Amino acid sequence: MSNKELLYSCNITPVVSLAVDAVIQKIIKNKGQYSAVEAVTGVPWWWIGIIHLLECGGRFDLHLHNGDPLTNKTVRAPKGRPVVGAPPFTWVDSAIDAMQLQSLDKESLRGGTHWSLDYALEKMERYNGLGYRMRGVPSPYLWAGSQHYKAGKFTTDGRYDPKAISKQLGGAVVLSRMISSNLVKV
Repeated sequence: MSNKELLYSCNITPVVSLAVDAVIQKIIKNKGQYSAVEAVTGVPWWWIGIIHLLECGGRFDLHLHNGDPLTNKTVRAPKGRPVVGAPPFTWVDSAIDAMQLQSLDKESLRGGTHWSLDYALEKMERYNGLGYRMRGVPSPYLWAGSQHYKAGKFTTDGRYDPKAISKQLGGAVVLSRMISSNLVKV
């Protein structure tokens, strides 16, 4: 099944719905920060907000690249980011660098990208990596908190545990709720 088909069939339990609603409120509260990055990169604020939730738990003292502290360049993959500037970095500058590193700014700003549902989900999955896809497991980065994800998680870079269960909400689960609440149109 494609990510789009999974999203259309996504079920969120009432307990998970409360958690999803809480993180959506956090994303909306910080829309100004995300919109500042969108203004430079063309990447939609809501997509940046979801990635921020996944990579940093919504904290503005961490790099959007991977959750390392903004007080230094990134230490974990991708190492040494941002390339330009010196620490401490602002969250917005680091987030712009993260979008540029993924070439999301080039794709958005050249005018060919309209951030369809398929495109947004594909880029979200690629932001975390395709290791789950290669194992035939729906990525918890997208699907944790829905019926599409049961178990299997990379516990560290390159180390996969088929029994580990993600405790983090998946980005597609959050996006699904944002769409059904008319907060996002894709």
